[in-house]
Amino acid sequence: MRIVSWNVNGIRAAHKKGFMDFLRTDNPDVLCLQEVRAEEHQIDEDKRVPEGYHAAYVPHQSKKGYSGVGLYSKREPVAVYKGIGLEEFDREGRIVGADFEDVVVFGVYFPKAYSEKEAAGDMAKLARLDYKLAFYDAFFTFIHGLQKNGRRIVVCGDYNTAHEERDLARPKQNTDTSGFLRCERDKLDELAKQGFIDTFREVESANGHYSWWSQRGGARENNVGWRIDYHWMTRDLIPVMNGASILPNVTGSDHCPVTLDLSI
Repeated sequence: MRIVSWNVNGIRAAHKKGFMDFLRTDNPDVLCLQEVRAEEHQIDEDKRVPEGYHAAYVPHQSKKGYSGVGLYSKREPVAVYKGIGLEEFDREGRIVGADFEDVVVFGVYFPKAYSEKEAAGDMAKLARLDYKLAFYDAFFTFIHGLQKNGRRIVVCGDYNTAHEERDLARPKQNTDTSGFLRCERDKLDELAKQGFIDTFREVESANGHYSWWSQRGGARENNVGWRIDYHWMTRDLIPVMNGASILPNVTGSDHCPVTLDLSI
């Protein structure tokens, strides 16, 4: 099973930049999308459910053109998750999951936030950090319940946090920037303690591997980026893991796709 995750920064824009060519060439078994930024009916009918796939979309419930996730799979899931049953988090269209019996795959667009320095006294921005941390807690509690029932789980998507210093080009300059705050990184430490592994770090220990680049200042051309797109999975999937990678040469978004291959 090849699982690919990609924050497409708008599915309709991505379609104009070769998205369908990527889908045909990479040919994943499961593709999780973040920042779809469209309701299902707004996607061209011939692309809404790609040939050979089943599709599920979860849009933001009230804010058009914002957030939204999608999931394409060759196998029809036995169940589809469109949230975790908590309206305060589900309303933003950030969680989609598919139960394939032998594994449950979630595609998640974790919230962005602001540090105190970035918020500069803006209470609404300051509240987003609390919201982001609460989202981590709620989602990780939800999947822990599945774990306790013996389920094997993959959680892929845009986590909006670089876990370690090697996961961004300029860690020292970003210690006070949201996405690299200690409190955000601690949440990924908690996920590791919960029995999940960062799959890419199973195959690559070096820095210089990133999945998102600012669209300003030639960041992508100079590889001044952040690794914030991941596949984390339960440790019981290690025996069937065949590889994990980042595809920085795939353009069309400020993020690039990340992959996980399992022999299931």
